[in-house]
Amino acid sequence: MKKQFLSVLAFTAILLSSCGGAAKIEKASACGQEGEITASSATAIAETESGKVAGYVENGIYIYKGIPYAKAERFMPPVAVDKWEGVRSSRAYGPTCPQGKRMGWYSDEQAFAFNWDDGYPDENCLRVNIWTPGLKDGKKRPVMVWLHGGGYSAGSGQELPSYDGTNLAKKGDAVVVTLNHRLNVLGFLDLSAYGDKYAKSGNAGLLDLVAALQWVNKNIESFGGDARNVTIFGQSGGGGKVSTLLATPSARGLFHKAIVQSGSMLRTMEQKYSRRIGSAVMEELGLKASQIDELCKMPYDKVLAAGDKAIAKVRAEAEKEGVSSFIFGWAPTVDGDVLPVQPFDPQAPAQSKGIPVMIGTTLHEFTMSTYVPAFRTITKEKAVEFLQKKYGERTDEFLTAFEKAYPGYQPKDLVDVDFVFRPGAVEQAKLKAAQQGAPVYMYMFAWESPVLDGMFRSTHCMDIPFAFNNVVRHASMTGGGAEAQALGEKMSSAWLNFARTGNPNAEGLPEWEPYTAEKGATMIFNNDCQVKYNHDKELLEVVMAFPTRGF
Repeated sequence: MKKQFLSVLAFTAILLSSCGGAAKIEKASACGQEGEITASSATAIAETESGKVAGYVENGIYIYKGIPYAKAERFMPPVAVDKWEGVRSSRAYGPTCPQGKRMGWYSDEQAFAFNWDDGYPDENCLRVNIWTPGLKDGKKRPVMVWLHGGGYSAGSGQELPSYDGTNLAKKGDAVVVTLNHRLNVLGFLDLSAYGDKYAKSGNAGLLDLVAALQWVNKNIESFGGDARNVTIFGQSGGGGKVSTLLATPSARGLFHKAIVQSGSMLRTMEQKYSRRIGSAVMEELGLKASQIDELCKMPYDKVLAAGDKAIAKVRAEAEKEGVSSFIFGWAPTVDGDVLPVQPFDPQAPAQSKGIPVMIGTTLHEFTMSTYVPAFRTITKEKAVEFLQKKYGERTDEFLTAFEKAYPGYQPKDLVDVDFVFRPGAVEQAKLKAAQQGAPVYMYMFAWESPVLDGMFRSTHCMDIPFAFNNVVRHASMTGGGAEAQALGEKMSSAWLNFARTGNPNAEGLPEWEPYTAEKGATMIFNNDCQVKYNHDKELLEVVMAFPTRGF
């Protein structure tokens, strides 16, 4: 019934706009934000290289959704979209990239907290969404381009309430952009062994990101933005995309600052393995090399299923060869062309030496006590038994270092504190600092959500609504209380200041100095924000002797 009601409202607005009258709709309180929406045939018209687009105005922010930034045939590099006549309506989100069903570990509790919107899938999914305080007014606003998470397999630029750019744009007089691009088998199936036609297929999704940044470079001035002051930021898989773009030659000059949130990707797929996956897909589908073009005609679901089986097969083969398969799956490939080198191995990319970077993680990331209810009331004795299975005779050393890093800890902290993302983030920050170029800043998000009796703690993605200043809009995750709102004001200010100047220092925060390997300055975001120095150095030294292969 609710969806039908909203559909009627949207249809009414379109009818009114086609008649030339402004449609002013009082937003429903269930949407989490009260205010006036203005949509009409004469409102929010912007010019792009491909043609005019019509958005709408909400709370003083011009909003555009679903603008095509490129088009692409299956497995092919993106190309410019065809120009259109008249004005294109850009008031509703466009299609998302087709993807598999959500992984089984998502529970009803997580569905409530995250409040996902999967949208509707279509291979014609290369779209951008824009929030801006003004149009072509010469103000040269900083531009913040968000790259969504979900690895390289899932997600979209519109899937979470946190991704809405209204509050960030309004607070910081900035232009916020989110986008969709090709994922999984559509974006990262390496068929380069089957001829020049498919030479770039393994990085088609990465090329989509470059195409989106090229579109921003050419068009963002019409939306009040400064093409010479663009920050890319992303979380989880989005952080991996940011890491990879820092090493992608075709992206050079298209952005000027970068933020990596829980997604420090030091290495990605080597082509000998990505090509193995491509070959295994062909085998799964019973195709010969001469039939390679048949892949472009097959139903997506059939190709994806073959891809998933191929990944499992190649992963098993690699493990028998003694090769870690942590990064095996859908991801960019080091092909010597689109991506010539590993993003941050053995060093930070030289092409990005002059780009300031901010890197961080959450304290708990994939919180064990969230997924294993028995861990929520675990005793220290049981936690130590659990740790001994991994750290063996070094367990006591681990406990001593843990107490030093996190004095006064709870027993469940021993199994909840993240050691999957934090080590990579620290290594990435050290490599960036070693360049002695633009500064790198490190943070850790440690605030714990009270939602559902605190079961999520500071889990993976918990920092996103704070960075976007959307703690109320995404109250199902944060609780939306006064403490959350106060921290959201501080964090979003830091993100905005970094986007504007390359320095995240903001009112209400202690002095935040750049990260160095010697001092290890790390901003701890919590109700009482503070900077700590190498607080977990000894602990990480123990942890890294037993590398975690991740989830």
